[in-house]
Amino acid sequence: MSHTIALSFEDGVTRFVSCDEGETVADAAYRSGINVPLDCRDGACGTCKSYCESGAYDAGDYIEDALTPDEAAAGHVLTCQMRPKSDCVVKIAASSALCKAGVSRFSGRLARLERLSASTIGFSIALDTGGAPAFLPGQYANLSVPGTGEVRAYSFSALPREGHVEFLVRNIPGGRMSTWLSERARVGDALTFTAPMGSFYLRPVTRRLLFLAGGTGLAPVLAMLDLLARDGLPVPAHLIYGVTADADLVLLDRLEQVAARLPHFTFATCVADPASVHPRKGYVTHHLAPEHLAGGAVDAYLCGPPAMVDAVRAHVQALGITPAAFHYERFSPGLEAKAA
Repeated sequence: MSHTIALSFEDGVTRFVSCDEGETVADAAYRSGINVPLDCRDGACGTCKSYCESGAYDAGDYIEDALTPDEAAAGHVLTCQMRPKSDCVVKIAASSALCKAGVSRFSGRLARLERLSASTIGFSIALDTGGAPAFLPGQYANLSVPGTGEVRAYSFSALPREGHVEFLVRNIPGGRMSTWLSERARVGDALTFTAPMGSFYLRPVTRRLLFLAGGTGLAPVLAMLDLLARDGLPVPAHLIYGVTADADLVLLDRLEQVAARLPHFTFATCVADPASVHPRKGYVTHHLAPEHLAGGAVDAYLCGPPAMVDAVRAHVQALGITPAAFHYERFSPGLEAKAA
């Protein structure tokens, strides 16, 4: 029996390796050509000290100089001694370049292209290999813009399905990728990307969840909800999804489907435009109440444009309630327009 180990590096790159029963994480990584930090291999030097974010394992043998009891109790491990008993996510205290663990490149064909609103485009890629990249829900890919030497970073908006990956992106007037998708792209066109990237991903679910999404910041949240809908949701979870105008509210049917499958999941939408006919007007912060933070016993995931992320963080600070964990990711669509 083997287990899948996600090695998460300091620069946001994640690589997946297969670890055989009784094999150490370090040996599995080296067998896959990934040179994680290593020196003694005997649990004596601490060079390979890492952090296991999720999963079960046998910590192995080591001396206290290499790993203290407090560190071990907090989830730190020595990869030269750690033998997984389940799939695990391990944070490596080094860059992917140092470990010779570059991201993987994928190629495929545009399989679906849908203009969901004037500001939002959804599309999927059918991979040439028929397989799918392994990624943690919430991570992103760097897509090459056809006909240019430029790339754009887009979050996966769903778990892989039958060799397809999906994206939800903002349509930026004059943007390189936006212009290609809006004016020139046709189903069947070739696309390439590298993945997975990013440290914004769903952690093990141990307490109630709060998701906050602005615009196409909904994309990584949808991938997270995909996983929860597949594996089950043992705790309450709430999403507040905010957009600028009524027409920007997209994929509500997917959220309804998740809510139908997960009784503990609820969501609310809001629209910033004062002229909106939506029943909840204003920004996400106007609809984020103290009860959503459950006195701090909540893991919060926030994704949106920089101004929205900063406003939410300031709002939470003003409420005086600190979430047990607060993961956030900013995206700046303006960078795409400037690069056009």
